Amino acid sequence: MTRPAAKDEIHWTVTAGAAPRTTRLEGAIDVDVLVVGGGLTGCRTALGLAEAGTSVALVDGKAIGWGASGRSGGQCNPVWRQTPKELIELLGRTHGETLIRTTLTAADDLFSDIRTYQIDCDAVQSGWIQAAHSRKAARRMSALGKAWASAGADIVELDGAAVREASGSPAYSFALRHSAGGNVQPLSLTRGFARAAAARGARLFGDTPITALERVNGKWRAASAAGEITAENVVLATNGYTDALWPGLRKTFLPMVSIMVATEPLNRRLQEEILPGRVTISDSRLAIYFARYDRDGRLLFGCVGSSERVDLLGGFARLRRGLKTVFPQLADVGIERKWGGRIAVTPEMMPHLHEPAPGVLAGLGYSGRGIAMTSVMGRALAARLLGASADELPFPTRPVSALPFHGLVRQFIPLAAPAMTLRDRLATLMDGA
Repeated sequence: MTRPAAKDEIHWTVTAGAAPRTTRLEGAIDVDVLVVGGGLTGCRTALGLAEAGTSVALVDGKAIGWGASGRSGGQCNPVWRQTPKELIELLGRTHGETLIRTTLTAADDLFSDIRTYQIDCDAVQSGWIQAAHSRKAARRMSALGKAWASAGADIVELDGAAVREASGSPAYSFALRHSAGGNVQPLSLTRGFARAAAARGARLFGDTPITALERVNGKWRAASAAGEITAENVVLATNGYTDALWPGLRKTFLPMVSIMVATEPLNRRLQEEILPGRVTISDSRLAIYFARYDRDGRLLFGCVGSSERVDLLGGFARLRRGLKTVFPQLADVGIERKWGGRIAVTPEMMPHLHEPAPGVLAGLGYSGRGIAMTSVMGRALAARLLGASADELPFPTRPVSALPFHGLVRQFIPLAAPAMTLRDRLATLMDGA
């Protein structure tokens, strides 16, 4: 029997709850804070500010959650790729120690927010399996796990058959199990934060691209096609979809792409065998494989891609091969949907906090850790505008500095995914799993 072809359709838009009510900006308004970007960072920032009694306008050029926040894998993977010691070396002791403390509670804080604001986003906190695709990766991962466990994280090492039992995959011989990890319906989460912000007085505007931002009489004036907003402060929270609104900001990261498929719903036997208990999984490949379930038992599987057009340069075929590699039980499973979205990747593989002018903040560059860390950033941005000093934040304030050869490197990004996949294959062949 021939199955229907996979639809080019973002799965989350099909399964999400109703969108919050927004309007197009028309005329002129004045607020304390303008937040540009209606993704997870922008919505969580707006919520924190509105809850404190600050007048906020949240503006998106498309719809709330249209960008990466409504396209991601929705996995809450709350540990960095660096050890605590490496974070202190990278960020300095003040910010490093603050970020370590924040990281240890990031997942629990997110799921607490979901309960506090009664957000219906299919939240499941049942753990994250972080798997090694080679022996070299396993050694590095073991050191990472031990370091974070020493700092207080609930992390357990898994070897051999224990990995297969915990994940349902025969592809790995070593993994870490992070008990705090989990998954959400990311578009529903984004919409839930926006709805909670609106309930506390924030004004939501969609289909309103901000085309200019200038300083006028000590305040910031943002212009759109049919209106303008004057604000004491501005937050730029556009992440992988950052445009030229602020000079040089989009050159501080590389816009990589994550591509995904949603299978047909799996039967009960397969669901009990694969990712039992609804854990999530991601691995150590450069072109990282990751997977989780949705609420209806579909397995969602992803990797690094070449374009939001999933088929470009063999992206869909790579997803199929990856799915078969990790879960050979699903070699012939039907695929319902395929889609992609941008990931803002920084050289440090960590988010950047910028304060490029008085009254302007920007937070972006989550490098694949967005579900947990956008909330960390959102709280930090709100705290800063509510009077916290820069030294109290978990992220240091960085200058807006363009990556070397950004324009040239960006042109070759579509070739990165096939190249990464090739290197991953060679690493597995030469070093085993």
